[in-house]
Amino acid sequence: MGKEIDLLKNYPKTKRDTSARSIIKNDNDILIARKFDKNFFDGKRQHGYGGYNYHPKYWSGVIPDFIDYYNLKETSSILDVGCAKGFMLYEFKKCLPGIKIRGLDISSYAIKNSKKEVSKFLDVGSATNLPYSDNSFDLVISITTIHNLNKNDCKKSLKEITRVSKNNSYITVDAYSNVKEKRMMEEWNLTALTVMHTKDWKLFFNECGYQGDYFWFKP
Repeated sequence: MGKEIDLLKNYPKTKRDTSARSIIKNDNDILIARKFDKNFFDGKRQHGYGGYNYHPKYWSGVIPDFIDYYNLKETSSILDVGCAKGFMLYEFKKCLPGIKIRGLDISSYAIKNSKKEVSKFLDVGSATNLPYSDNSFDLVISITTIHNLNKNDCKKSLKEITRVSKNNSYITVDAYSNVKEKRMMEEWNLTALTVMHTKDWKLFFNECGYQGDYFWFKP
């Protein structure tokens, strides 16, 4: 297995009121969010992002860390599984204009409304069946995505990420390390179907044969 490392440490942190969300959140909100359509990305905050728009401040401090850590070059290739509107890939292109990029997301809405500069590199599809050949990418990234699948499909997605990667991969998943973090995650979560203790995630990675790097999302 790879390394537990926070390559998103420079992503601006948001102060989240998890208890407030838990009060207003209901089963219908979860059903709406899990459609991953306009309501999730650009609808009301109770259904998702509340407006998912590009701003360089979110990725400008993150991408250099990925480039340095994985020694990415103009000749490298990257896949972003769960790319949404392609903002991260756009920042990679800004830093390394020659880099080969590909993005995939389950949301046809997100792909249709993606950053125009990278839209031609984005595909609608599922993480459980990536439409790419074995060993296609120097780096496969998946940020807060695969936990939205049930455990069986989550396993499939990890195997697919491993299959299409030449060597390197990096994922982040919803997780907790203690009772307080578990409560906060339950209060905040809208879309994740697989949320585990960090120790259980590591065991799961080994079970799936996942050899890449990883880190956690905690609200």
